[in-house]
Amino acid sequence: MNIEVHMSKSTQIIQEEQGDPGIRSATPQNITVVLPAFNEEVSIGSIVLLTKHYCDNVIVVDDGSSDRTATIARRAGAHVIVHEVNRGKGAALKTGFAAAADLGADIIVTMDSDGQHNPSDIPKLVAPIIDGYAEMVNGSRYLTHQDKNTPIYRRFGQTILDTATKMNSGLKITDSQSGFRAFSASTKKVFRFNARGMAIESEMLADAGRSGLRITEVEIGVRYDVDGSTMSPIKHGLGVLVMVLKDVEFNRPLYYFTAPGVLLWGGGLTMGVSFLHNYNAVGQGLNFGPTILMILLIIVGTFMALTGVLLHSMSAVARKTEAA
Repeated sequence: MNIEVHMSKSTQIIQEEQGDPGIRSATPQNITVVLPAFNEEVSIGSIVLLTKHYCDNVIVVDDGSSDRTATIARRAGAHVIVHEVNRGKGAALKTGFAAAADLGADIIVTMDSDGQHNPSDIPKLVAPIIDGYAEMVNGSRYLTHQDKNTPIYRRFGQTILDTATKMNSGLKITDSQSGFRAFSASTKKVFRFNARGMAIESEMLADAGRSGLRITEVEIGVRYDVDGSTMSPIKHGLGVLVMVLKDVEFNRPLYYFTAPGVLLWGGGLTMGVSFLHNYNAVGQGLNFGPTILMILLIIVGTFMALTGVLLHSMSAVARKTEAA
């Protein structure tokens, strides 16, 4: 009796890339790549054609482009969805994830459409999900600190954004701004997709951390000679940082407001007790400077602690509302 095992193209390619077909399950995995695009007519055709070799479906979400992005992507063989107006990367990803689910995706891969990412890294990116030990995989340029192509100003900004994102998400991620990621399709309801610009990368990590997703990283390459962004790196970085800090206020207020507030309040109270002790013991009067500092510590600490409690209550109510 002959038993035929049918595998999707993406599953076969993954096994061939790894060089040992016996290691992985032969269960077909529908891998769908989502490419958010805005005025990418120069690169989108070649990116779609290359990506099709490593997945089952390619979805291009044309986010209000004024050029031929949608037409070229369609001719290259992508499923194309058009936003009539530019709604931002978060909205484009939300549309793409929904469309991928409609196409029966088991794994959803997100990639930038400007040619920075190499589609040949897709098998490496989805392997941890197929192996069953991750629900989200982050493609990292800095996992082994071997990326020599990143300009110094970019790396400095990345370090700041990585630190802020770690504070917000609780995840130890080496490349928080990577747009090259893989997701188990079951995770799509975890994400808010609220951020309009590139801050969506940090927002998704915050959502993943809050939801307790199993996350790992794999090393990827990147090209900077094809970066078509019209926004200055400083403006972009500041925008992402502001969004992350706002998210911190809402998602982890007890940790970042109440805890420091209690410490400040405790410091002010300790100073007050010390002043009273010195006054009663040796009759030493109160110095103007230290007394003002004590009062400020108590006032600021109390304000921060109460603010954290209030924000925590608001966050809990908001999450219950979202869940309902």
